[in-house]
Amino acid sequence: MDLKSEINTSKLPKHLAIIMDGNGRWAKQKGMMRAFGHENGTKAVRQVVEGCAELGIENLTLYAFSTENWNRPKLEVQTLMKLLVSSLKKEIKTLQDNNIKLMAIGCLNELPAKAHKELLEVMEKTKNNSRMVLTLALSYGSREEIINTLKKISIKVKNNIISPENIDESVINEHLYTQNLHDVDLLIRTSGEQRISNFLLWQIAYAELYFTNVLWPDFTKQHLYEAIIEYQKRERRFGKTSEQIN
Repeated sequence: MDLKSEINTSKLPKHLAIIMDGNGRWAKQKGMMRAFGHENGTKAVRQVVEGCAELGIENLTLYAFSTENWNRPKLEVQTLMKLLVSSLKKEIKTLQDNNIKLMAIGCLNELPAKAHKELLEVMEKTKNNSRMVLTLALSYGSREEIINTLKKISIKVKNNIISPENIDESVINEHLYTQNLHDVDLLIRTSGEQRISNFLLWQIAYAELYFTNVLWPDFTKQHLYEAIIEYQKRERRFGKTSEQIN
C-alpha cells in the first residue's frame, strides 16, 4: 500500500533533518567493505530527496559527514570524499530538473580541494532554484557551530556593533550556519541508534524525533512516508498545554 495518500500535505514539516546511519553495518551484513555501504547509501539519498520534493517539503538537511568522521580510517574518509565528488557530478541534472537548491553547512574549508570545488560549483549552479532547499552537513559539528557563533558575536560586541543586552535567539540564529533555514520540525535517525550525535543541537530544540531500525541503504520513500505520518499524529505543544493548543 502506498502510504503517500495518508499524508496531510497541509501539515508537513517545514524542515526535515536526517542522520543517515547504518551504511557500514549494512555492508558488513553482506560481507562487503564499508565503502560498499556508503555507495549504496546514495540510492537512499536520491529516494528521500525525490520524496521530499514531491510532497512539498521546503527544507531537507542531511548529516553527510561530521567533524568526528575525520577520525575514521584514512581509506574510508578518502572513499567518502571521492563519493561526494562523483555524487555531486551525477546529481546536478536531477537537482536542476527538480528545481532544488543545494546548500552546505560545516567547516567546508576542511574538505579536500576537489570536493570543495565541486560542491561550490553545484551550489552556484542551483542557487536560483526554489522548489526545495537541500542542505548537506559536511565536516559539521553542532558544538563547533555554536562556538563559531559565539566568537562571531563576541567580535561584534567588542567592536560595539552589537550590545550584549540585545543578544537574543534571533541574533544567535543570524550567526549560525543555518541562518536562512527554519528550525527543524522532524529529525529522523536510521539504523536503530537513538542519539543526536552533535547534529543541529540548537535547531532541534522543539523537533519531533523519529528513530527507525532500518539501515540507511534500505531507507525508501515508504519509510519516509511512515516517519511523516507518525510526525503528523503527534501533538506539538512548544511548552504549552494541550488545551492551549486546541
